[in-house]
Amino acid sequence: MSIAIATETLKADRDAARALLTLGALAFAGTAIAYLVTISWVAPIPRDSTGLVVGRDFLNFWMYGRATALPDPQRFYDPLVYTRELVTLLWPDYPEQAFSYPPSIMLLAAPFGRLPYLAALLIWTALGLAVFIGFARSHFADRRVLLALVLSPATLFCLMSGQSALLTAAMLVAIFALIDRRPIAAGVLIRLLTMKPQLGLLFPVMLIAAGRWRVFATAAITALALVALTAALFGPQVWIGFVKIGMPNQNFVLVDPKLALEPFCPTIYMNLRGIGASFAQAMTLQLGVAALAAAAIVWAFRFRRDADPMLLMALFLACSVSVAPYLLAYDTLGLCFAALMLLDQAKLDAPGRRFAQLVYWLPVIQLGLGAAHIPGPALIAPAFAAYLVMRIRSAAAAH
Repeated sequence: MSIAIATETLKADRDAARALLTLGALAFAGTAIAYLVTISWVAPIPRDSTGLVVGRDFLNFWMYGRATALPDPQRFYDPLVYTRELVTLLWPDYPEQAFSYPPSIMLLAAPFGRLPYLAALLIWTALGLAVFIGFARSHFADRRVLLALVLSPATLFCLMSGQSALLTAAMLVAIFALIDRRPIAAGVLIRLLTMKPQLGLLFPVMLIAAGRWRVFATAAITALALVALTAALFGPQVWIGFVKIGMPNQNFVLVDPKLALEPFCPTIYMNLRGIGASFAQAMTLQLGVAALAAAAIVWAFRFRRDADPMLLMALFLACSVSVAPYLLAYDTLGLCFAALMLLDQAKLDAPGRRFAQLVYWLPVIQLGLGAAHIPGPALIAPAFAAYLVMRIRSAAAAH
């Protein structure tokens, strides 16, 4: 690369980083202020404008922690029982929510469930931010790109909902940082992602394609250990309740005639359902995209395993977002992390910088178009994956 081209690329990267930081900061501040001023500070827990408690999704996590100290925790997998518990704890008109996580989440949630809700939410949020920022700092040379990531829409939506995406995004990047140097640690982290199983659907495909059997075995052993430990502490019935009641209820999200979560899900399935496609039509196309994503992972990690590790990681995360029929906007934070890392290290050309910007704004694009039932945001991750495949191919051809 000539000095002139390198200088031009560096300037373009800095301009892109500056734009993301400026607009991201404005969007973060504006949305955060609008959210805070609409909160109703009522007992026992403040509510936001939708009628949900602040840190809305954290409520389920906190309830898992409370369940560990109650008899028969598996009963909460019954939607009617869980709704009655929430109504008793909060207020009569509280919207229905699902007790949908695997029982292994109880191991992490138990300490939080023993605290008052707001104290637990504050500690959870501070912990997530500390891990996320602390881990990200070592991966970015340009502090403007790091700050843009911290102020990204995916981060903001995660904070507003009390979600685990801050931790899972750091875990996803850490897995690829550790997979060669510390395969056992990488395998443990892969299995801990069961708190967000939709993010790890392609890990078995990748590990088998790459022949990383030590990581695969560690993940499998960790999975069995978590099942055994959870059953020993809380009774085997928690797993029976999850399989018999919890898992079938999870599927209702996909067949829900109201499509309540459609505006928040940047997936092929949800985008198509939003414009009236039937379950069969939407799922068929989703499975088709998933098959292409899995094929791309097999090709990259089997036949291009010597490619740039950052390109391989970004491809994996783009394909992971593409493959899931159910995935919320804040769950794209890991992909945003990877895209901005590529931008920070000048590994993107002009089209790549545009894709990084689209990935960065994907939660906003999905929310805006999804509310109007306009499809399209779900194509951003697959298109970025296709771009990365071409980058990997061209790099191999150059050598």
